[in-house]
Amino acid sequence: MTNLVWKIKSFSELSTEELYKVLNIRQEVFVVEQKCFYLDADNYDQKAIHLWAEKNGEIVAYLRIFKQDIKYPEASIGRVLTSISVRGKNLGKTIVDFSLQIIFNQFRSKSVRISAQDYLIEFYSSFGFVDTGKKYLEDDIPHTEMILQI
Repeated sequence: MTNLVWKIKSFSELSTEELYKVLNIRQEVFVVEQKCFYLDADNYDQKAIHLWAEKNGEIVAYLRIFKQDIKYPEASIGRVLTSISVRGKNLGKTIVDFSLQIIFNQFRSKSVRISAQDYLIEFYSSFGFVDTGKKYLEDDIPHTEMILQI
């Protein structure tokens, strides 16, 4: 996909406008589109590395990255999304690839643990994530814990 601007920032590096855009797209996808009412501001944003792609000044893909021992003993990614306007263009695959490169190359982590919505198990499996067998409801949405080890 062309004309994308990629950004990666810690919480303290986010401008007020960037934070607003991040919260807006997360609410648009996870609360409105998925009809899931939950508290998105979970006090983990301050500990996360925020990675996103913008097109024409709007966030079209986003996720947050956690170093080891924040969410899990392993590194982790979460709040992975693509805007409905860019779905089907492999942007989800691209942003997850970028996040894994950061985790393995910069954090020197050998494993990544995620909480995947069940309908995305096949997507995450394509990166090498494996179902741990831990299944649960999170905000009334079926999830599976998955791990990737190198």
